[in-house]
Amino acid sequence: MTDEVEVPDGDEEGDGLPVFTTKGAVQTAALIVLLIVAIYFLLPKLAGFGDAIGMLGDANPVYVGVAIGFCILSFITYIALFRAVVGGESFPITWNEAYQINMAGFAATLLFSAGGAGGVVLTYWALRQGGMERRDVGTRMVAFIVLHYLFYPLAIVVFGILLGTGVLHGSTTVSLTFVPAGIALIVMLLGGALALVPTDIERRIDGFAKRHTGVKFLARLSTVPAMVADGTRAALHLVSHPSRAGLAVVGAVGFWAANIGILWASFKAFGIAIPLGVVVMGFFIGMVANLIPFVPAGVGAVDAGMIGTFVLFGFPEEQVFAAILIYRLVAFWLPIPPGVAAFFQLRKTVKGWKQEGLPIDRPPRPSMIEEIL
Repeated sequence: MTDEVEVPDGDEEGDGLPVFTTKGAVQTAALIVLLIVAIYFLLPKLAGFGDAIGMLGDANPVYVGVAIGFCILSFITYIALFRAVVGGESFPITWNEAYQINMAGFAATLLFSAGGAGGVVLTYWALRQGGMERRDVGTRMVAFIVLHYLFYPLAIVVFGILLGTGVLHGSTTVSLTFVPAGIALIVMLLGGALALVPTDIERRIDGFAKRHTGVKFLARLSTVPAMVADGTRAALHLVSHPSRAGLAVVGAVGFWAANIGILWASFKAFGIAIPLGVVVMGFFIGMVANLIPFVPAGVGAVDAGMIGTFVLFGFPEEQVFAAILIYRLVAFWLPIPPGVAAFFQLRKTVKGWKQEGLPIDRPPRPSMIEEIL
């Protein structure tokens, strides 16, 4: 990495930060209300689920408490991953600063009208305000995203095969085991292929653009594949050296494990015994609905996706509906208030950076991510 640090965009603390607008807030709120009404009130009646909402009063409070504990653990592991990969040791943000960035980003994903990318925009803003240059921000965020989501398709491949072959107890239906595993394997291979992009791709494209008229724009675009490739290689290198990058790997695996723990506890709250392989596959298959565009943070889509998946696995509709409702309340809605609070804390923290010194100026401590990048 270069030692020359580019000054963050703008002179004011709020420059480049997503802002709340009345129109955006009203549109987001209206869409969320419509989705909640459709999923939690209309769907049960149309599908004949019965009094699924009324079952919430029967939830075992002990397991609801366990679900909340797993929720807290999921954020701890996520923040650990972020601090290890994105923060790095030459950008030594504290645990509290990492908490503020990530919790604020979580809330921004839902509350900001940014095509579902509010959390990414806010994180970029925070890192730039902390003194990190654009290219470094992009590369580190790519590495973070790749490492974070690498274990998603990997879990589907492993548990899909184990379920499909009968090694793990649960459904052996091909459409719920081998088909998702095959799709996940293709996604992994395509993602891994990004690491094969030549390290000098930026120089090659720049040279080509200089030799040919009318393609000058390629020189500007060349930074994108180069940055994505660098970030992908960094993430894969971390995975291949877990003994030296333990915090990053533990954070990545721990986040998904904790979320699955929330779902498991939500089913147990209603006395539903669900095999490990089924809860893992049901979680990851249902979460695919989060990719549906124009739905803020997957509100409604993820709920419906998970409900449908576990119904296909053969569990009673009423119990599945109630369990997924508990899961979403704990994993999604419960963290939003502290996320909003963290947003305002982060603004204050960034203002303090301007007065007391940027994170990039703190004494560096070499780490593995620094060696890779």
